[in-house]
Amino acid sequence: MKLIKLDAIDSTNDFLKGLASKDELDNFTVVTAENQTKGKGQMGSKWESETGKNLIMSALVKDFLYNNKDVFNLSVIVSLAVIKALKLFNIPDLSIKWPNDIMSYNKKIGGILIENTLKSDGRIVSVVGIGINVNQTNLTELPHASSLAVITGESFDKEVLPALIVENIKEEITLWETNATHYWNEYLNSLFRKGVPMPFKNLRNQNFMGIIQGVSPTGKIQILLEDDTVAEFEIKEIQMLY
Repeated sequence: MKLIKLDAIDSTNDFLKGLASKDELDNFTVVTAENQTKGKGQMGSKWESETGKNLIMSALVKDFLYNNKDVFNLSVIVSLAVIKALKLFNIPDLSIKWPNDIMSYNKKIGGILIENTLKSDGRIVSVVGIGINVNQTNLTELPHASSLAVITGESFDKEVLPALIVENIKEEITLWETNATHYWNEYLNSLFRKGVPMPFKNLRNQNFMGIIQGVSPTGKIQILLEDDTVAEFEIKEIQMLY
């Protein structure tokens, strides 16, 4: 694994995308930063992180995706890779809040942003951004967030996480062709609040009750509604109220 360490950068995803556009980078090249001034979440939301306290990383993944309809498979792989790494730290009650926020109990401790680029030869090159709250304890302005340190009362060596996560990603990609159903089932079984009646809010700012049933192959969340129909929603079409 080629590792590029930075003190500060606007966005590790943008930095790695820039490198990948100019050079033939090794697969699974990783960029980490102590501080990120313009961290991004899903659909342009911001990711805030205290300098030097958390894991900020981006990894290059290529030679896996070849079709746009399969891009969510990488979200499944990366989410499970992060969960597997955090289990080694004995982080309790881990789950995945659709599509790929990492939760402990009902608090967000990490997030994943995957940006895909379609090359002229049809290949899809992915930059996988991962942020995990590790040793940050000041989270007063983030009521739905927590960190490994807050949850366990211990401090952690965040430097070991990139290699653990990337090794998990590599292993799952290698096994994907024969184990895709296993990984999808593991992802679905790890979904935050799956099977539990809970309120949601739609784009019209209307609240409604529903039960998460699963996720479609293209990444849409499937929710059982009060009229016993199952509706599918894209990212940001609904908000989970918890």
